[in-house]
Amino acid sequence: MNFPDIPSISNEARVAAKRRQDSLTKPLGSLGRLEDLSVDLAGMTGQEIPDFSQKSVILLAADHGIAKEGVSPYPQEVTPQMVMNFLNQGAAINVLTRQAGSRVVIVDIGVNYDFQAIPGILHKKIAWGTENMLHGPAMTLEQAEAAIQVGMDVANDLIGQGLQLVATGEMGIGNTTPSAAITAVMTGRPAAEVTGRGTGLDDAGLVRKIGLIEQAIAFNQPDPKDPMDVLCKVGGLEIAGMAGVTIAAAARRVPVVLDGLISTAAAAIAVGLVPEVKHYLVAGHQSEEIGHRILLDQLGLSPLLRLDMRGGEGTGAALAFHLIDAAVNLLRDMATFNQAGVSNKS
Repeated sequence: MNFPDIPSISNEARVAAKRRQDSLTKPLGSLGRLEDLSVDLAGMTGQEIPDFSQKSVILLAADHGIAKEGVSPYPQEVTPQMVMNFLNQGAAINVLTRQAGSRVVIVDIGVNYDFQAIPGILHKKIAWGTENMLHGPAMTLEQAEAAIQVGMDVANDLIGQGLQLVATGEMGIGNTTPSAAITAVMTGRPAAEVTGRGTGLDDAGLVRKIGLIEQAIAFNQPDPKDPMDVLCKVGGLEIAGMAGVTIAAAARRVPVVLDGLISTAAAAIAVGLVPEVKHYLVAGHQSEEIGHRILLDQLGLSPLLRLDMRGGEGTGAALAFHLIDAAVNLLRDMATFNQAGVSNKS
C-alpha cells in the first residue's frame, strides 16, 4: 500500500511563534505548556499563528468478532444504537463538540448492522465487523488496507472542504480488546499490564479478557516489527480507519488530536507504517485504560488532560480542543510589550 509523504515540521514557523511568545506581556514561560503547545502547532501547520476555526472529530464505528467472547458487559447491538444516538445528537461527544465549536463526522466502516441510506452517516462499510481473532486473523490484508484508505479518503475530503484540526473518535463494542492486544504487541508488554476494564468489566471479566488477548496473540503470532500484520491479526476496522485519518491529516499539515487507548493504538499503527506521522500528534488526554499511558510513553507524547475518563467516542480529544484554542488565541490576541507600552524585564 502506498502512503503519502509527510512534510517536515516547519522550524521557521516554530521560531516565529516562539519569538512572538517571548514578546507577549507576561513573564517568559509563565503560561507553561500552553506556550509549548502553540509553538508545536505552528510547526505542524507551517503558520506562525495557526487557525483552527474549522475542527472536527471523525468518529469511525465498527464491530468486532471477539465481542462474542464476552469481553464487554454490553451487547454488540449497542454499536448501531450508539451510532443512531450520535446521529440524533444525544451522546457525550455531541455535547462536548458543540461546546468546542466542532462537528462530528460519523463513519460506518464496519458495523454489523444495515443503516441503509440513512443521511448523516458516511456509508463506507468494509465488512460486517471483524472475525473473531481468537480463532484467526481479525481481518484480511485487503480489508485492512481498504479500511485505512477509507480513513485517508474521509480526512482528505474534509481537509479539502476547509478542515484545519482533526480528532479521531470511535465506537465499537469490544474495541478495547483489540486495542490492548495491539498495545501489548507493539510495546512488548504482557497483556495483563496493558489491559483495562473497558466499559466496566468486573474482576472476573477482566481476568477473562486478559486471557483471551493472550490466546489471540499466541494463536496469531503478530509480528511487532510489521504494523500491518499486527493490524490484520488483532486489530479492528475502525482502528485501521483512524490510522488512515491520522496519516492523511499529517500529510496535509493538519494536527491530529488523539483520544484514549483506541485512538492512540490507531496512531501507533499509523506511526509504525509512516514514522514521520508522530510529529503531528497531540495527546488530548490520558484515559483510565492502563495501557494508554504505556502507549503514550512509547510514542513520546504527554497528555494535555487527565480527568479519569474512559468514554471513548473522541470525548477527551474534544475537551482538548479548548486548550488548543486557548494556546492559539493567547499567541494571536495578547499584546506585546511594545504594543501595550509595558516595560519588559531588563
